[in-house]
Amino acid sequence: MEQTKQKSTFFYGWLIVVGCMLIQAVPYSLAANIQPAFTSYVTSGEGFTYTQFSLIFTIGTIVSALCSPFIGKLYSTPKANIKLLYVIGIILVGVGFASMSLAKGNIFAYYALSILVQIGSAIISAIGVPTLINSWFTENKGIAMGLAFSGGGLGNMILQQFAGKWLSNPSIGYKGAYLRFGLLAIIVALPIALFVMRLPKSKSELEMNKSKKSKKTSSQSSNWGYTFAEVSKIKYFWIFAISFVFVGLYVGGMALQFIPYLQILEQAKVLTLGSALVASLFGLFSIFGNLCGGVLFDKFGITKSLILAELLVIICGLSLIFIGKINALGFVFAVCLGISMFSYIIGPSYMTSALFGNKEFGTILGIVQIFFAVGFGSGSTVFGFIVDKSGFTNAWISTIIYAVIAYAGLLYSTSSIVKMNKDNNVIETKRIS
Repeated sequence: MEQTKQKSTFFYGWLIVVGCMLIQAVPYSLAANIQPAFTSYVTSGEGFTYTQFSLIFTIGTIVSALCSPFIGKLYSTPKANIKLLYVIGIILVGVGFASMSLAKGNIFAYYALSILVQIGSAIISAIGVPTLINSWFTENKGIAMGLAFSGGGLGNMILQQFAGKWLSNPSIGYKGAYLRFGLLAIIVALPIALFVMRLPKSKSELEMNKSKKSKKTSSQSSNWGYTFAEVSKIKYFWIFAISFVFVGLYVGGMALQFIPYLQILEQAKVLTLGSALVASLFGLFSIFGNLCGGVLFDKFGITKSLILAELLVIICGLSLIFIGKINALGFVFAVCLGISMFSYIIGPSYMTSALFGNKEFGTILGIVQIFFAVGFGSGSTVFGFIVDKSGFTNAWISTIIYAVIAYAGLLYSTSSIVKMNKDNNVIETKRIS
């Protein structure tokens, strides 16, 4: 009796969260965070220009974003085989990354392999992780999602150390590092895919996630949702999605360009903090941002969380403008940008679920990801163009303007959709079962 009781109180969803953290820590971190560390080594070793090699990030991101709705459709099918999808995704990331050790001087081989890696990353992370968390958690969803995505920051901190040692070791080099990282992704993640990842087997499993109070009083479950065909007819959805283009624009400029900017100030003796210190502090608070972002969404709701994120990003932009005069603003920037990451790391999946439900969650999220990818993919280029024409100050002002437009659109669209759902009693009328 006692053994049965203990088993019945264990909620398997938290094991899913641990699995997602490990997926984010290794294969996702390779695709998102470790690949840039290879840039200078590959360009000098194979004779590529910086621009040529940098295109692997743009091409991979855009193609994977275009594939996201199809990946989401696979996850949204009633008989989705989660284990198979994760195995495919992990093999694409691991084998694709390892195969770059054989690409040699063929830049097009790097482009093709980058596409495979980024599609694999979308399967196991961008679409896979939110789908799993959304399927398992009816309560504490933001906390669970924050924990799951925080694995990326933790993995980045650890794997960057290996990257530095392996890449600088002549007996290993970038070719050996590619091979080792690819094999590491498969060794760590494949057992998780085979033995941990799955969807709930029954409603009783989900009941273990509910408090006693909600079990008695809640008629509102996660078991509801729109189809994409229905969502596509809602004008507020398109405002919501387009807003993520502007989110991508400010992220592509601010998050990718602050280190080169600080390095320039450092070389000019204007910044005495050290760009590496600011970058490290940002990495630390990005972990905290994902964790506290989940709590914010759960405890304070979408509107208050978005307002906070907007204020943090505006402070980031202003800090970069005046950091030359007040160096301490570098710390302010790192803390604010790190915490604000929840709005674009957790935000798309959390808000898509809260606003449109579960029925075709993966498909709808995939469409939203395309809009973000368009902004993110062009954000750095647009930023560079503004810098060339009118300097860094105007470029940072542009990121503030993007952020204001982005969050104005998100606040308007989300509040309108919440009101529409409430007025039409959508959660009751759109139940899946």
